[in-house]
Amino acid sequence: MITSRLTQATQSNPRNLSNSTNPTNRSNPMNLCNSINPSNPTILLTFDVEDWFQVENFKQCIPFSAWPNCELRIEKNVHKILDLLDSIKLNNPTNSSHEMQSLFHRDSINVSRESASRKWLMPTNSNNSMNPINPTAAQQHNSTDKNSSSSFTSPLTPYGKNSPCAMPPALCKSPKATFFVLGWIAERLPRLVREIQARRHEVASHGFYHELCRQQSGVDLKNDLERSKKLLEDITGNPVYGYRAPSFSIDNDILKIIEDAGYFYDSSFNSFKLNKRYGQLAVGANNGSNGISFQISDRFYELPISNVRIGKQVFPWGGGGYFRLIPLSIFRQGVKKILKKHGAYLFYLHPWEFDPDQPKVTDAKILYKFRHYTNLDKTLSKFSLLIKNFHQCHFQTSYQYLTFNLEHLLTNETH
Repeated sequence: MITSRLTQATQSNPRNLSNSTNPTNRSNPMNLCNSINPSNPTILLTFDVEDWFQVENFKQCIPFSAWPNCELRIEKNVHKILDLLDSIKLNNPTNSSHEMQSLFHRDSINVSRESASRKWLMPTNSNNSMNPINPTAAQQHNSTDKNSSSSFTSPLTPYGKNSPCAMPPALCKSPKATFFVLGWIAERLPRLVREIQARRHEVASHGFYHELCRQQSGVDLKNDLERSKKLLEDITGNPVYGYRAPSFSIDNDILKIIEDAGYFYDSSFNSFKLNKRYGQLAVGANNGSNGISFQISDRFYELPISNVRIGKQVFPWGGGGYFRLIPLSIFRQGVKKILKKHGAYLFYLHPWEFDPDQPKVTDAKILYKFRHYTNLDKTLSKFSLLIKNFHQCHFQTSYQYLTFNLEHLLTNETH
């Protein structure tokens, strides 16, 4: 239904999805980024690292108590994604000598701006302003600072230049992504978490047990948030800054709990209202926006899922099952529209969506099975084509995007 309504809207007014009438852009989808107006259009690839038996649609069929008896397929599916990303070479416009000089200049910003930048970027709570969940990581951070007194680490690299999140976007030769890892998975496959980091992607949290946030008490939710964060930090040796709620089940009160648990940003707001599991946020003029991000407090940000708006209707365009259902020719026009308007696009998928051979849950509801299994055999090739269609855009992790934009704000404030 979504595809048919969108097709009708496009046919009645082609400018709904593309303001470009250049026939070159229509005939050659590889040039899509060339026709986008905002400079440095950015794509944020994100993956919710959960296995096939942990999805919300199958919870009635596969209770938590049955998880240990299910086949773990997540590792090979994550490796499919990692290998695909490594195989794609970017034609990144920031690799010009001017931009490279600018990036290295930011690493030598004078010390007078250090305290201001850290105030913007470091998550805090009442226990420890650096990292309440992993004191060891905080000590490593402090050690890094002491070793770089004359040339401090810029906000783009707040915990050392050897961290996977520290690489400036212009130096990334292949797309980098953010992996929101479920604690239950990380506990059983710590090597997978380390492999994600070794490939220089961002490791973030997806909670521990994949329980919907709004179905937990505040105390239980905070415990879940802190437990998953600490586990991931113990495995990687680096702070974990981001969180994504299962099924995007958040509200403003939940955001406060996420912030109090020591996170720097959340990426759970999905403005598509027809899915009742998705939470809604009251984000208004008081929440300053920068690109696609919203500032929730002095040290906490929201990175929403990207959707397309046509008139008063919001169409789900962030990825997942919608990406598998919508024809790529239409989907990429929606991405182009988002990039034109906002300069950035946030996309999500799950590793199980790359696995057409996964076990079938036969007793699930027909609608749930349709949403879960449709076009799984096409996900890998379709995702690869999507990246190649936009290969001249920037591909940044969520943390890179936030710090890169905040860095520009700091620079503008000091000039």
